[in-house]
Amino acid sequence: MSEVPTLALNDGSEIPQLGFGTYQIAPEHAKAATLAALEAGYRHIDTAEMYGNEKEVGEAIAESGLARSDVYVTSKLNNGFHARADALSAFDRTLEALGFEYLDLFLIHWPLPAVGDYVETWKAMEEMHRTGRVSTIGVSNFHQVHLQRLFDETETVPAVNQIEVHPYLTQDDLRAFNTAHGIATEAWSPLAQGNVLADPVITAIAERVGRTTAQVTLRWHLQRGDIVFPKSVTRARVDENFALFDFALTPADVVAITALNRDERTGPNPDEFNYIP
Repeated sequence: MSEVPTLALNDGSEIPQLGFGTYQIAPEHAKAATLAALEAGYRHIDTAEMYGNEKEVGEAIAESGLARSDVYVTSKLNNGFHARADALSAFDRTLEALGFEYLDLFLIHWPLPAVGDYVETWKAMEEMHRTGRVSTIGVSNFHQVHLQRLFDETETVPAVNQIEVHPYLTQDDLRAFNTAHGIATEAWSPLAQGNVLADPVITAIAERVGRTTAQVTLRWHLQRGDIVFPKSVTRARVDENFALFDFALTPADVVAITALNRDERTGPNPDEFNYIP
């Protein structure tokens, strides 16, 4: 089984660079999908209260036979709970749903700049961290302006910023800003919901290296230094997405794929997104 590399975070902890995503996996399928991922070798699972499948993810980990400490688990604060007391209560509910005593990584899911004060929310995250029940705290979908407010008004630099990244949305400026401030970048929608898989540049590279276009795209993410967590409920694809460590792209391949950038999102712009479910 391939050894997944880990990346050092700014709080001294480490995170597996490849994980398994559970976005849009319905609760009735999430347990089996997570178990399949763990059987395939994944030791990093990404979920969120918004996804509605925390309970099933926790059940899969409990039934996997793996020690809790062997699986790195991320969840996220839902959009309706940004006020301090609401955030603290929501974190308690996440732990209860997962059946865990602690969480490895907890993120603010969206900044919601027109709805609430994400600085207050981040201070609540700092409180959670001080209890020891979450090892690492971070953010998701934060732009530079959102991060700068946290730097200016709070004590803790986020360890992670989970943002949409793929060959059609390379986010190089934001990724560089993250790196300059010691923040690891996690890439969601790493395959642009499949939109990049028929791209001629990626297809040509895949044919040359004897891999699928999904594998080539995921390998591009890894070689750029980002954390990535593809999602699938198909066991063959779960295995395929894990088989990324016995080949490499050339520097020219990485440059060619990066050059495909169109600033094309599959999800909402964080500056405009203020949805509360």
